[in-house]
Amino acid sequence: MTRETRTVPAPAPSAEHAPFVIHGYEEVVTHDTSWNAHAHPWDELLWNERGASMAVVGARAWTITPTLGLWMPAGTLHSGSAVAGTWFRAGFFGRATTPSLSDVPVAVEITPLLRLLLERLGESGLTAGSRASTEAMILDVLTPSHRELLVQVPTSPLLRPIADAVRENPADRRTLTHWAAELGVSPRTVTRAFNAETGTSFARWVAGVRAQHAVALLTRGWEVDVVAEEVGYRSASAFGAAFRRTTGMTPGAFRAR
Repeated sequence: MTRETRTVPAPAPSAEHAPFVIHGYEEVVTHDTSWNAHAHPWDELLWNERGASMAVVGARAWTITPTLGLWMPAGTLHSGSAVAGTWFRAGFFGRATTPSLSDVPVAVEITPLLRLLLERLGESGLTAGSRASTEAMILDVLTPSHRELLVQVPTSPLLRPIADAVRENPADRRTLTHWAAELGVSPRTVTRAFNAETGTSFARWVAGVRAQHAVALLTRGWEVDVVAEEVGYRSASAFGAAFRRTTGMTPGAFRAR
């Protein structure tokens, strides 16, 4: 499949002080698309109307879906990618006129209310008063989410073989004990290393990698039961439960979008 690589131009020095509150942008990508590492002079809220995209900051990779968005603070160097067919949306928040939700990237749940308000800003003929009211309501309901589809990729010599193998093949069913034996260390050593490098357990890290991979396959139109097998689940029901816990949507509902 054709992949398109884009370079985001550097903004003008005066862009940081542009007197807007919220400016929206949307696009449907027709090819798998990636964006170079770049930073914006404004805070950015990323979410999708349909499909899957990813934002990467250092060793952290967030998957963005129709229900899980991402707040990217101004000045944060990040790269991105989107699966062909993804309808992505972005809202830029003027630093000169609005307070920042967070100084670090955080997930944002795209609730029906928040989605409705963001979409309203794109309506033609919106009066200045209505726009100001809508922007105020967006700022009022915009809050970080406790859920996020985030994978912190370990880079140490000990964990890198595990990370590379699981990301290459999420269906890899080797347990922590199996990996410890292969690497010649104790399971406790691997457990401690995962907690130290990723902030989570080996099992939860694997579940996150599987969820990210599943989102991309569902966006491409793969059947749910095929995706379940592809990412290492023994049944579609087990996959569905795990997917919903992570993304807030069933695999079928996500695929239907």
